[in-house]
Amino acid sequence: MISAQARSSPPHAPARPGRVAATTGAPQSPLLDTDSCDPTLWRRRIRHDIRHELGTIIMLASAVAVSDDIGPVSRERVEALLGETRWLDHLLRQLDAEEEAPVPAGPERVRVDRLVGEIAAGLRLASPRRVSYTADPAWAHIDPLALWRAVRNVLDNAHRIARDRVEVRVGVEADWTVVQVDDDGPGFGSGSAGLASLGLGIVGDLVAEYDGLIEIRGCELGGARVRILLPSSDGP
Repeated sequence: MISAQARSSPPHAPARPGRVAATTGAPQSPLLDTDSCDPTLWRRRIRHDIRHELGTIIMLASAVAVSDDIGPVSRERVEALLGETRWLDHLLRQLDAEEEAPVPAGPERVRVDRLVGEIAAGLRLASPRRVSYTADPAWAHIDPLALWRAVRNVLDNAHRIARDRVEVRVGVEADWTVVQVDDDGPGFGSGSAGLASLGLGIVGDLVAEYDGLIEIRGCELGGARVRILLPSSDGP
């Protein structure tokens, strides 16, 4: 566990009792000045600490995943946890890269059904709701991290509002690769928009960078249907 003294402090934070101070009259070491007033440096330190914590979680989960004293279901859950933490590590690395040299990530030819299937499998293992997934092979040119963020936002919204069921489907329609998420919640327009509006705004911005679209309508389950449409990149 990382001690509290090793963590960065927010800018302008008041001095705390018990902190080590430089000797009166002697030049103060920059190593003792943990309360930097530079917000950029503070954010980099926080991300550094978060990445160390993620690295520890990944190592611990990896050790559990290969141990002989857990069953297949527990192993599947640990492997899903590893997948989630690795995506978070990718997200932190992209944040660092964009701060140093803000350039958009280049698209790759992504097997969309596999990436979405990984996300749906993790949600199914962690959720008390019924999460189903059906898919046909589907490809698109997109940054994998952008697709992961978009699908996670849609699935998180659906899972949060659903009463019991979330259905996820991936396929190709005409020239579009389609990720479709249905839920049996109250549908849009019921209750507070809140996080759903924020999440769908993120999704819209992410897919628009790759000439994609987002559609929102009702569905047979009685709740909302959200569809992410990306230009299809046919596979072999």
